[in-house]
Amino acid sequence: MSDRNLIVAGPGRLEIVDEPVADGPFRVRTLYSGISAGTELSFVKGTNPALHEGFDPVLGLFGGSPASAYPVRRLGYMEVGQVVESHTPAVTEGAVVAMTYGHRTGWTGDPLRDRVVPLPSGLDPLLGIYVAHMGPICANGLLHAAAEVHGPAVRGLGDGVAGRRVVVTGAGVVGLLTALFARRHGAASVVVIDPTPARREVAAALGLETLDPEAGDPAVTLKTAWRHTADDRGADVVFQCRGQAASLQLALRLLRPQGTVIDLAFYQGGADELRLGEEFHHNGLAVRCAQIGRVPRGLAASWDRERLSAETIDLLDAYGGVIRKHLVTAVVPFDEGPQLLTDLAARKRQELQAVLEF
Repeated sequence: MSDRNLIVAGPGRLEIVDEPVADGPFRVRTLYSGISAGTELSFVKGTNPALHEGFDPVLGLFGGSPASAYPVRRLGYMEVGQVVESHTPAVTEGAVVAMTYGHRTGWTGDPLRDRVVPLPSGLDPLLGIYVAHMGPICANGLLHAAAEVHGPAVRGLGDGVAGRRVVVTGAGVVGLLTALFARRHGAASVVVIDPTPARREVAAALGLETLDPEAGDPAVTLKTAWRHTADDRGADVVFQCRGQAASLQLALRLLRPQGTVIDLAFYQGGADELRLGEEFHHNGLAVRCAQIGRVPRGLAASWDRERLSAETIDLLDAYGGVIRKHLVTAVVPFDEGPQLLTDLAARKRQELQAVLEF
């Protein structure tokens, strides 16, 4: 008995390989697996920093040779499966669950090692791809915005956006889910900025206001419209969700004085276009990296990954229909996964959210 696993054998080389099934407390049969167009494609294209330098988790520094580059045997973190066998009372046989084990036909799980998030019976199981990891990434962005205002006294995700003017730079999946989170939690205004017309159309279909950064300077537009006092104009908070330095530079320009960019992007090539001698310096701005590996200081006990997944399920309950209709642009059989990822990496195919179906 074996599972089939989609791996990156080398730069630009994707394969489906057979791997023996291990014994363990429970078995999951995969139903859907979402593709991350940022992190996953960086392994396909060879641009992920971890392929070229090792990371010392104790010192928190990159440097030296990586422990191993290729093959990348665990690709993907948005899986939904059904528990087909369980020998532990911690996991219910027959349950549909969200997990993070890669693009595989099945997985032998252990509740002491793996996160297992049961999905509500009324939720479209395909939307469960967002529950274990991608949704919590976006919810954690709002949590960081809340901590900028309230420190460890944060009570809810709305604490950093409720009644405030919010900009999201980048209309990929992370940007759009973050924008929906901000609207769900009471932002006074949410504007999504992206240069791609098709992505702005999706944002508009989700009921979000959009701006084209190439049709005029959005910083001038929004700072003219958003007045706090005579010399205090701009966004209260910007969620930067596009992995390009120019987008971070724009995010800084959009902020009101002493505002904060909450950065959820992955700059695979560095950030050479970033300019810190202009708005960043003169307006006293801040950039806060919000990655799912850690929540803000002082909040770990009350805001663990499980709570962020619960917030994601709440978002999907509210907006699941439009998310399924407008964000998920391709559902592809698992056997076509290698070609799909190859085409996405080579930009021969454009998808907002591609999903593998098993």
